[in-house]
Amino acid sequence: MSLTIPGLRYQRVETAPGVHLHAGVAGDGPPVVLLHGFPQTHVMWRHVTADLARDHTVVCPDLRGYGASDKPAEADEHTYAKRTMAADVVALARALGHERFALAGHDRGALVATRAGLDHPDVITHLLVLDGLPTVELWDVLHGVDARVAWHLFLMAQPAGLPERMIAAVADEFFGAFLDAWAVDGTAIDAAHRAEYLRASREAVPSIVADYRATAGIDVAHDREDRAAGQRLTMPTTVIQQDWGGALGYDAAALWGTWADDLDHRTTRAGHFMAEEAPGEVVAALRDLLAR
Repeated sequence: MSLTIPGLRYQRVETAPGVHLHAGVAGDGPPVVLLHGFPQTHVMWRHVTADLARDHTVVCPDLRGYGASDKPAEADEHTYAKRTMAADVVALARALGHERFALAGHDRGALVATRAGLDHPDVITHLLVLDGLPTVELWDVLHGVDARVAWHLFLMAQPAGLPERMIAAVADEFFGAFLDAWAVDGTAIDAAHRAEYLRASREAVPSIVADYRATAGIDVAHDREDRAAGQRLTMPTTVIQQDWGGALGYDAAALWGTWADDLDHRTTRAGHFMAEEAPGEVVAALRDLLAR
């Protein structure tokens, strides 16, 4: 039985033929959809939803391939393309009665949210990105020995079979390593939620790898096409990041500035899991964004 966020009403919504997302909904008012990151589920937003639901409709899904949502087999590179996963999110919101909505994404969810902003500019009213870069920029800045900080990206980019078997053999150690290494506040993810993330990830190894594999292939192609065409994020956009750009020798704000017309770029002293480590900071940034 997966953990849930108290106060949310849960349902399963078909977002593509044979694919259902598990989503919680709370509150009333302008809609905001919150997308989780790796190796987590929607419950990473548990400290954010109560405040936001006071005056907004909050929608928290598990992404395709994660948590309690469906995990279709990787038929081809499109199954877990961020374009496909973004279409899931738009279909979910529409099924709940929301033709336009604000969107926040962390980590993997940030890639999905960014793609939704590019593909559906008339649908996404505001965009919040937590600790992410557009896919093509992510790969462009990873080079030389400094790329070792993202070794898992290269592992899961390999052809189907090998990474799945390697990760499944030590799933708890693999996923637990990121939960331990990427947090500044080691107490922000308590034992129950850490166990939930490990359980959910252990049960989703093939789909998680497929998601990452798409990020090394079709997702890059989509970003390059948009970059060549001058496609940009036209909605108000806020990005909150750790200063890992400085460590890798690039200017994250400048990179985001090439994509976003109306950008508020912030750095945080919190760790990667900032919605759990510094939820007040995230809520404040999100409310500032929604007011723009």
